[in-house]
Amino acid sequence: MGIEFLLRTFDEFAGEEAIVFHERAYSYAWLRESFQGVEEELARAGVNRGTVASLEADFSPRSIAGLLALMARGAIVVPLGPRTEASRESLRALAQVERRVVVGPDDRLEIAGTGRSAEHALYARLRGLGHGGLVLFTSGYTGEPKAALHDCCRLLVKYQHRRHRLRTLLLLLFDHIGGIDTLLQALGNGSAVVIPFDRTPEIVCETVARHRVQVLPAAPSFLTMLLLSEAHRRHDLSSLRFITYGAEVMPEATLRKVAEAFPRVTLLQKYGLTELGTLRSHSRSNDSLWVKVGGEGFQTRVVDGILQIKAESSMVGYLNAPAPFTPDGWFVTGDAVEVDGEYLRILGRVSDLINVGGRKVYPAEVESVLHEVENIAEAVVFGEPHPFTGNIVVARVALQRAEDPGAVERRVRDHCRRRRGPHQVAVKVLVSGEPLHAERQKMARR
Repeated sequence: MGIEFLLRTFDEFAGEEAIVFHERAYSYAWLRESFQGVEEELARAGVNRGTVASLEADFSPRSIAGLLALMARGAIVVPLGPRTEASRESLRALAQVERRVVVGPDDRLEIAGTGRSAEHALYARLRGLGHGGLVLFTSGYTGEPKAALHDCCRLLVKYQHRRHRLRTLLLLLFDHIGGIDTLLQALGNGSAVVIPFDRTPEIVCETVARHRVQVLPAAPSFLTMLLLSEAHRRHDLSSLRFITYGAEVMPEATLRKVAEAFPRVTLLQKYGLTELGTLRSHSRSNDSLWVKVGGEGFQTRVVDGILQIKAESSMVGYLNAPAPFTPDGWFVTGDAVEVDGEYLRILGRVSDLINVGGRKVYPAEVESVLHEVENIAEAVVFGEPHPFTGNIVVARVALQRAEDPGAVERRVRDHCRRRRGPHQVAVKVLVSGEPLHAERQKMARR
């Protein structure tokens, strides 16, 4: 399956807005024409079925047309969002990129060869099927990122089922499964996607107000920054119908604050993984972290407290690591969960678990409590080795305003003692002068 269903949607809504970028609206007819033009450029440059091509860009009309054209040609696409050149080159080498497709600040396309030949066995498998591919990288905070290879034919299936047409902000990143999912879902529905000038809370809120955006997809870290900035109070956000959040565990205290700030907006927890795509979800209520996940093409089960998923859209495999599939085809997510009937509550990654004297501490549990403490803007919790308890809980916090670190540490410890067990109290509290979220709007736990 290719992108034919998307092209039919483009023709159906030819006269309607597809993209809003730098205050200019681009119609679906424009997108169709631009897609065809880029596809011709790719053909002249020798980007064919099975060619491994990086698409180096951020969201823009031309980069969207480029992504679709590469998929249509059956290439194996490697999206690379804004990064340092050293980081990009490392990822290009890991993915064995053969052609670079670069979208510049003027939204022009440049195509160049790299001199590499992509001969990975997983690429050979896709080429044998005649299918295009998509390579997405995991965050890689604790080492080299893993490169997950998707079969585009499998990945695109769910987007052919049309749902609601809602104006959607493209806030999540161009090379992130959440950003790709947001784009394809919107285009498959014939919706308009709105691209902000910048991803700051002020600019995002201004863009939502000006262009009457209805869906705001965001990471919890961004929503924390939005509340602290109070930008939502300075702009008319009455058009918003949904705020979707995911990519990391939402602190319960933050969710309550978001629900209070947006009482007429439906808050929806999303669950997706680089390796599987994004599942359909349904939150128990606006201020609840309990969520049902699954939907057509997905099955879920919990084994020893760990969520496992079987997905028709699951990756072919990692280019640089063994794939964590069970013998019967279930992907072991590494996410610890609690179960209540059909609902799950995501506790956090097992790899982040802190073992304190034999007691399990999930960082998100402590982080949620820290967000209740006066003057704490952001908080990230991790373990540190200790000779007697095995590990201790360490909290790194960023403040809303300058304050004596000793006073902050005492207040944090006192609050933790009141709200959590002794093993969950932060033994060390480090006050950071820098934001704690990484470039991908997720908390940098390492």
